[in-house]
Amino acid sequence: MDKNSSKVFFYKGLRKIQNSLYFFFFIIALLVFSYLARDNFSEEEADYSIYSMSYDTNILPDSPRGLEIKYGYRLFIETSQMLGVKSKENPYVGNALSCNNCHLNAGTQAFAIPLIGVNKRFPQYRGRENKTGSLEERINGCFERSMNGKNLKENSKEMKALLAYMNWLGRYVKEDEIINGKGLLKINYPDRAVNLINGKQVFDKHCVECHGEDGQGEKIDNYTFMYPPLWGSNSYNNGAGMTRVLTAAMFIKYNMPQGTTFDNPVLTDEESYDVAGYINQQLRPAKLNLEADFPIREKKPMSTPYPPYADSFSQTQHQLGPFKPIFEYYKKNYNIEKNK
Repeated sequence: MDKNSSKVFFYKGLRKIQNSLYFFFFIIALLVFSYLARDNFSEEEADYSIYSMSYDTNILPDSPRGLEIKYGYRLFIETSQMLGVKSKENPYVGNALSCNNCHLNAGTQAFAIPLIGVNKRFPQYRGRENKTGSLEERINGCFERSMNGKNLKENSKEMKALLAYMNWLGRYVKEDEIINGKGLLKINYPDRAVNLINGKQVFDKHCVECHGEDGQGEKIDNYTFMYPPLWGSNSYNNGAGMTRVLTAAMFIKYNMPQGTTFDNPVLTDEESYDVAGYINQQLRPAKLNLEADFPIREKKPMSTPYPPYADSFSQTQHQLGPFKPIFEYYKKNYNIEKNK
């Protein structure tokens, strides 16, 4: 082989190696892109079999433990009837709501603030109190705010029964296991303020059938509601988590109207956002001492409707947006990414 032929052979070999490297890096890039793109499909691909397990309390025997779990289930479903003004001179529940109104399907519906495995996630730090609290304390937070009532005694029959029910719901969940579908599923909230006119239109179209034109729900009797009030004296107070527009919008998008599930939503992100704003602009009970919430102000969710704040945005903007400037402020100044 002459000198020129050797050079040609060398460069052809080099070109083949170069092409192989290009192909190799192309495959690596494709794999990386595919991995990153999985975020767009993670909810559809995730395992939700935990929600199809048996959570029917009727299967339980009438043993002491079985009866306690069944009692806890009844308290969960009939909270205001069993712990409200209908049954007690000194009630623990101050409105017409039940635990089941926010934790749908008796706490077993994905992305409807399910309680399956919640017992495995406590004690838990919460910014609202700036402390690590017990599950009992978290339950009492709901009684004070969502139920517009007062605390259960932690050693009471009722508290023990609610805990027994939640522990039973978590029997399939391993310690430290994080299940898919917990909490709420995020929405892409619009880069604008809530449109209250559109929010009322969405309410009139999708919500009045169950909650009524006046938002006061559908009564069975003076103390019992088929569908809960969304504002007024029988609804959650202004310290409840559901008064945050972004929290309410996430709940509404993937759970409302009744029968909606996260994988088959009826409303768009914008419709959910607007109707959540409309609902939370209506009058509701006022909780005292809200200024004590979130002692570390920068940890306060950006759609918390009441001051004080760690920023100079108005209370109206915290209630109705636009939220992008607030998000960017906390990202820039505190390196905190807020989603509600």
